[in-house]
Amino acid sequence: MLQQIINEFRSVSLEEMGKVKLMNRVDTKFVTTIDKLERLLKLAQGSYAIQKIEGKQVMPYTTLYYDTSDCNMFSEHHRGKKNRQKIRVRRYENSGVSFLEVKRKNNKGRTDKKRMQTNDRVPDLDLDFYRTFLIQKSRYGAKKLLPQLSNAFNRITLVNNAMTERLTIDINLRFFNEQTKIKTDMGPLVIIEVKRDGQTYSPVLDMLKQLRIHQSGFSKYCIGMALTNSKLKRNRFNERLRYVKKLTSNYSPNNQ
Repeated sequence: MLQQIINEFRSVSLEEMGKVKLMNRVDTKFVTTIDKLERLLKLAQGSYAIQKIEGKQVMPYTTLYYDTSDCNMFSEHHRGKKNRQKIRVRRYENSGVSFLEVKRKNNKGRTDKKRMQTNDRVPDLDLDFYRTFLIQKSRYGAKKLLPQLSNAFNRITLVNNAMTERLTIDINLRFFNEQTKIKTDMGPLVIIEVKRDGQTYSPVLDMLKQLRIHQSGFSKYCIGMALTNSKLKRNRFNERLRYVKKLTSNYSPNNQ
């Protein structure tokens, strides 16, 4: 059903999508399930096009998150610190290209991302060129960073007809904790992220409201860590975790 719906979208190339990079942007997230996603996509067909790369519209991604041994980046987010950073390696599985990224969020809610290409799935951040990049772009260049959490998901990317906004839709989300070795499958959960420069008009926001899909912060890193490492303090995320559990309560991997 989902594939049939996305096949009906007008497609845009990666080169066309490059016009909407939005490296400094405002992100708004929504959490829902596959059934509501299908309804949303039907509404969006006239207002959005879908990114298509080498004939494919659904692209596999993996991410490896780094943190300090005491999980300082997780703790800062948990405390509600507004100016915060994440350090990760994002890999585009179809092309085999990976980027070491420093993702920063400021106290005005804007997201800024700096990155460098890497050939390593699990780069040694103590190597001089990685350390130099981190010293220049993050607060953590001089600290020992460890692989903490991996995730894998499939992404659908839409762009509005005005080419002023990008919409990413992540499905089939799975987590694996690199330290505890615990893994979890999020089943039908869908993460929708509206990415735009400032307060540019977004057609999909009206559609989301119509379907009663409400705005909900969702950090893949923090939720993944909270689900797979019981030693971490997570009371600030408990309400979100309960909501996620409600959305996925009837899911069993054996039913897929």
